[in-house]
Amino acid sequence: MAKITLDNLAHSYLPNPQTEDDWALKELNHDWQDGEAYALLGASGCGKSTLLNIISGLLQPSQGRILFDDVDVTAAPTAERNIAQVFQFPVVYDTMTVRDNLAFPLRNRGRDAAFVAERVQEIARMIGMEDMLDRRARGLTADAKQKISLGRGMVRQDVNALLFDEPLTVIDPHMKWELRTQLKSLHHEFGHTMIYVTHDQTEALTFADKVVVMHDGRVVQIGTPQELFERPAHTFVGYFIGSPGMNLFDARIDGRTAQIAGATVDLGAGYEAPSGRVQVGIRPEFIRLATGGNGVPARIRRIEDVGRHRIVRLDVDGTRISAIAAEGESIPENADRIEFDPQGINVYVDDWRIAPHGEGAR
Repeated sequence: MAKITLDNLAHSYLPNPQTEDDWALKELNHDWQDGEAYALLGASGCGKSTLLNIISGLLQPSQGRILFDDVDVTAAPTAERNIAQVFQFPVVYDTMTVRDNLAFPLRNRGRDAAFVAERVQEIARMIGMEDMLDRRARGLTADAKQKISLGRGMVRQDVNALLFDEPLTVIDPHMKWELRTQLKSLHHEFGHTMIYVTHDQTEALTFADKVVVMHDGRVVQIGTPQELFERPAHTFVGYFIGSPGMNLFDARIDGRTAQIAGATVDLGAGYEAPSGRVQVGIRPEFIRLATGGNGVPARIRRIEDVGRHRIVRLDVDGTRISAIAAEGESIPENADRIEFDPQGINVYVDDWRIAPHGEGAR
């Protein structure tokens, strides 16, 4: 296990980067704490795998350092970093049995036969392959081979970190849930530092203690799932986390109120007069539909019943937004306004959240 420090870290695949857009990974300065489980979450091409490969030693950064427990490992090869990495597509030894594939990392480090046998049996049980231990990997499905890769990554207990790069892409949906649960159990039992790359918010939010949201080569927020949901630090976080994502309204702020589509909205807290592009963000869960009154004018476009709740699609001054009506909640007939729960409001200037007065007491 190790604390991982990213010190002035950045990377470009170009030999002479000139502009910010030339950097695949923009400057990072973060400490990832020993023994925590992190998910790197973001859309394809945002820099997740680049960062993971720098941590593992497969890629040398263009600038900055990476440290394990304050020891500089920037130039250290992968083998010296004492990490285990599982890739998006299965990497197994086809001529070996499942048992030998799982045992290989332990035998390679000279562990005694009794320990190897016990640990292999334990991991095989976790990945659901106890009845396949004596089968050769050749001929197994991609799904089964990826479970072997996962098992081989988890078999060692002495690693500094376990790194997973989209490891469940080829796994069937039911097994995905089971393996995520097993990874979480493994983390609780052994306390490994884990970093899990994914573009799937469900995988990230159910696996990680902290989610690292990346956008355009930059870390835009690190937080718990609750923090990302309630207080997105960037509009991308609000959009990417949640289904549907956060609604954004162009606004003019005046202290405790905002002008949105000609209506006055109570923000629940006071703000300094911001300059730049000002938007109010609110998730669909914090919007209520109303008829008349002082709410923001809105027109219902359609209602989607998704089982546990209904998603109401609306138009507000040409902007399409969403609201959620809980199961059993009535939707007012002829609803033509929306009202906001002030506890769910966030204010953004040029895409970054600004704090209200006295946020600590909010």
